[in-house]
Amino acid sequence: MIQKSWFTLVCSYIKLGLFFYSKKIRVRGRKNIPTKGAIVFAVNHPNGLVDPLYVTTTNSRQNHFLVRAASFKHPFIKKILESLYLMPIYRIRDGIQQLANNQEIFEKCYRILNKRETLMIFPEGSHDKKRTVRPLSKGFTRIVFGALEKHKHLEVNVIPVGITYQHPSHFPAKVCINYGQPIATRSILENHNRAKSINILKAAVTSQLKELSVHIPDDENYEHILQQLNNAQVDFTEVDKINEMIKNGNIPARKVAKKNFLKPLLYLIILNNILPFLIWKKVIKKIDEIEFIDTFRFSLNLGMFPIFYTFKTWLIAYFFGILVGFFYLTVSALLIIIYVKYSPTNSKAHKNLNQ
Repeated sequence: MIQKSWFTLVCSYIKLGLFFYSKKIRVRGRKNIPTKGAIVFAVNHPNGLVDPLYVTTTNSRQNHFLVRAASFKHPFIKKILESLYLMPIYRIRDGIQQLANNQEIFEKCYRILNKRETLMIFPEGSHDKKRTVRPLSKGFTRIVFGALEKHKHLEVNVIPVGITYQHPSHFPAKVCINYGQPIATRSILENHNRAKSINILKAAVTSQLKELSVHIPDDENYEHILQQLNNAQVDFTEVDKINEMIKNGNIPARKVAKKNFLKPLLYLIILNNILPFLIWKKVIKKIDEIEFIDTFRFSLNLGMFPIFYTFKTWLIAYFFGILVGFFYLTVSALLIIIYVKYSPTNSKAHKNLNQ
């Protein structure tokens, strides 16, 4: 009970943070999520650790997560992650000897599903900002079918979830979270052998993910199609519309990028947050993978800004009175909201902030 309350509190705080961080969070297909029963959310993975945050804050089910084992190296971080229902999954790159640890994790997943709870998995196995659905690993099918074999009266629904960003790693974020149709897995396993069941489930999830997220086939035309879409300044979060363009080849002509007339407001916000901004400029130099830019920037904002604004508000209130301090805090929040919600999201609009 304490852990669930802690999870709910943290989740609510993250949801508030995402409101200030995101221009728009478009959620589709939420009605496809059953209110009861075991669910495995099979999610594509374009943008590091912010992907599970967007999914878990846009559905009403309390999720358990499988994330890469490297995140659990520090003992203190490990305790925090485990308190939030995160579990490590080991890959070959973590060392062949570590793969044996996955069996214990799988057993834990079986228990979670048998309690009719939910599990979030990223079956592509790694993050990649490329706008294509990559081949799925069979690890998630092992968990689903393992749970079914262990618990004969259990049904597990797999719900594919597509995440599409307007521009991964750019601030403010604009994202579409698309929940697909539940795939009942008991009938698949009972009507086919294990090997064929794995292929059927992988194919069903892949098929839905290609419709739930923007999917450009990863062939010799990929870069050309992507460049055309970028030149046309399309809204990638209009997933159905963009996939139709890609399928029919009717991509609009080049458009001039919108000017960001709120840019002066951005510089005012940076000036008001100069210390966190300078820390961020140092941090970003150490980020090797572009898919982790949003992860680190959002985490830094989530951790530093409440402390920073609390201290500044207290300082102003101490010298000029509580009303002045409250006025400063309110205006600061409004400036951020205005910039985040109303500035354009083309690739050039936020260049200075994202580099």
